[in-house]
Amino acid sequence: MAIKKRFPYRAALVACNGGCRAAGSEDGGCKDGCIGCGACIEKCKFGAISMNEYGVAEVDEEKCIACGQCAKACPQNVIKIHECANYIVVKCSNKEKGAVARKQCEVSCIGCGICEKTCTAGAIHVEDNCAVIQEDICLSCGMCSVKCPRHVIHDLRGVFTAVR
Repeated sequence: MAIKKRFPYRAALVACNGGCRAAGSEDGGCKDGCIGCGACIEKCKFGAISMNEYGVAEVDEEKCIACGQCAKACPQNVIKIHECANYIVVKCSNKEKGAVARKQCEVSCIGCGICEKTCTAGAIHVEDNCAVIQEDICLSCGMCSVKCPRHVIHDLRGVFTAVR
């Protein structure tokens, strides 16, 4: 069954890349990441969400219709609806400061601000120690993803950064 999508095309995005192993947060892991509970998978009627090799939810944009049910079901609030035309995304929700975030996750945002300084459009800002992209301003140029020292900012097309 083909699903008709509405323009502008949107899809869910999980703002966690799995490097934190949030499911094991008792041992000092990230408290803000995906815990792999599967609530989003149960809510998705379109089979657009699965667990990746890290035990983190991943969305198939081709199947997702951006209904938002997964975002509502997520106990960690790491699922957001984003514009598919914007390929540059932040795959982290960690709110800890640099040293603590670095210790919790090998690929967490440390709030260094390099992305903010690099963005010529002024579309990215560090809020609560984590980069946030304002999609209506973002040009999808990819400079922030190229300059990110922690590889937190991803290019979903794989042009500027490897697809994960």
